[in-house]
Amino acid sequence: MRFLRNICVFCCLLLFGCVSNSAEKKTDWFFQVAAPEHYDIWVEHLEFELSGVRHWYHPAGGISCCWRGPSGPSGMLGGLEPFPNYIGVQWFSFAEKKFYQRLLSVNTDWKSRMSERAKYVTSTGTHYGPRNILTLGFAPGGTIVVWIKNQIGNEIEIARLQANEIEGDASVYKTRISDYIERSGEYLEAHGIPLEGW
Repeated sequence: MRFLRNICVFCCLLLFGCVSNSAEKKTDWFFQVAAPEHYDIWVEHLEFELSGVRHWYHPAGGISCCWRGPSGPSGMLGGLEPFPNYIGVQWFSFAEKKFYQRLLSVNTDWKSRMSERAKYVTSTGTHYGPRNILTLGFAPGGTIVVWIKNQIGNEIEIARLQANEIEGDASVYKTRISDYIERSGEYLEAHGIPLEGW
């Protein structure tokens, strides 16, 4: 009887060990949406699709930071499961009072590049893990920049795309534009609205 009990315990330990190992290998994928500081946007539509498997929408809303420096690229964060093959986005640029739209075809090597281990540092020390965050940056002129990272500072730019300007009614954002100008108007007057160099 004791022999049978020991075999059962041994089998359970093997089973839990296998479950634990497979769980450790799973990578959680995320996305972020960023915009340059002082060039706020409102993301009207942000949709993801893995063809034939899942299509989903993420309510992004207002994005006001961050593009470069110690706080960027970073922004609003969400889950990316399953990993999509298409990303659709439509946004309103407060600085330009223009609407932009783009359907991104996710390059087949993005996920494999994200899976490569990269160094990151936390309060517990130096670690290595996949660049599991896909950061989408939207800038004036309809510029889209895509980075991969697992921590600010180890990002790699993997794509630079141009969105299409589309028709839209900017008066829908009348109050938000007024608030935006109150916050960033002086900056815009001093620096303008660069359409290149992002």
